[in-house]
Amino acid sequence: LDFKKKKTHDTGNRLRFQLELEFVQCLANPNYLNFLAQRGYFKDKAFVNYLKYLLYWKEPEYAKYLKYPQCLHMLELLQYEHFRKELVNAQCAKFIDEQQILHWQHYSRKRMRLQQALAEQQQQNNTSVK
Repeated sequence: LDFKKKKTHDTGNRLRFQLELEFVQCLANPNYLNFLAQRGYFKDKAFVNYLKYLLYWKEPEYAKYLKYPQCLHMLELLQYEHFRKELVNAQCAKFIDEQQILHWQHYSRKRMRLQQALAEQQQQNNTSVK
């Protein structure tokens, strides 16, 4: 009987983990945040408390599972009432979306330059060893 309870408990924990992981990552999408704001979710004290509870995802043992780490920044900003109120405005969501795209473009270009420099350095090292 105890084994069955433990198995059910483990399954429940795994499901909760998966649901919370998916929801936290959805917070990276400014259009989804706008959707939530327009439907009044950010005015619901229980929902705001849930957002506060989700801050545990910032801990390394949980954050390592995130595919979209910018969701943690959004989760942090959602702790502020002023930010939650501004998200009702579609222009606010559009601005955040545009800023994320600019950040990704800058990061991608920077990463590509670093990879090229590393490849060139390795090539020089290989030719100087011969």
